[in-house]
Amino acid sequence: MSSDNSPLKHYFIYYRIRDGADIDDAHASVRAMQLALGKKTGIVGRLFVRDHEETTWMEVYEGVSGTIAFELALREGVEQHDLESIIQPGSARHMECFLECV
Repeated sequence: MSSDNSPLKHYFIYYRIRDGADIDDAHASVRAMQLALGKKTGIVGRLFVRDHEETTWMEVYEGVSGTIAFELALREGVEQHDLESIIQPGSARHMECFLECV
């Protein structure tokens, strides 16, 4: 992924899975999106679930240099894999970006 001359960013995206969602299907949808995103951008995402609360998930993407292109590819991936359909109504995907302290 090409650099836009900004420091490497680390993305943390968290959300709640809707009540009654098939967890296995939702998991497969997120993983399919992450696989496609990884092929397109070279950034391999990880998926976490909150301890003792299986409906709160977090996607993590580390070491992103081409942030504009990455965020566009991420938005496209979310749309293409219809990830908004697994989000709890009234909730949303929350994206936070962090830079490593040096």
